[in-house]
Amino acid sequence: MALNILFEDDTLQVVDKPAGLDVKELERLLEPKAKPAHRLDKDTSGVLVVAKNEDALRFLQTQFQERKVHKTYHCLVEGELKNEKGTITTLLGRSPGDRRKQKAFLPREPGSENKREAVTHYEVNERFKGYTFLEVHPETGRKHQIRAHLSHLGHPIAGDKLYGFKNQKVPKGLTRQFLHASALKILLPNGNEATFVSPLPKELKEVLKQQKAL
Repeated sequence: MALNILFEDDTLQVVDKPAGLDVKELERLLEPKAKPAHRLDKDTSGVLVVAKNEDALRFLQTQFQERKVHKTYHCLVEGELKNEKGTITTLLGRSPGDRRKQKAFLPREPGSENKREAVTHYEVNERFKGYTFLEVHPETGRKHQIRAHLSHLGHPIAGDKLYGFKNQKVPKGLTRQFLHASALKILLPNGNEATFVSPLPKELKEVLKQQKAL
């Protein structure tokens, strides 16, 4: 599989990751020393930054850890959100009921001990019958954060088989979770700040087009 490279220099590559490619498969397609500086779930597409050496990896990972990277995602969620924008703040950790999943905990809730803070900002881009199209900015970078948070909010991502509710309906033609990493703003090792953008994939655009036609 040939990767779509959005940007490349001596220290890093920016990959437009397709859905269906997990991190281990991705690493096999990269140069031997290249390592992703952050993670995207297998069925999430979009901007992924890959470091070419250890110095660049540490430099980039530090920015993610210190919440200095501005990340933009787009997703279609089930149901119609009441608010035009909002912030979801919880603790996040492995679900005791299903070890494949992350669970949102409130402070002092039983089981919340040693769980890590997760903060997700969202705003409504477009409303459809039975669905809402969101722009999402995760402030932290916890595993499955956006998926777990939106499910916690009562509006799981369309097509998400792990975090979706029982008997959740799926838009026609959608074969994976509707979650796309659209843009990422970060400081490069050379000192320049850059924003990398991945347009919404064709198959997700088609799903939105169908919703508009309803």
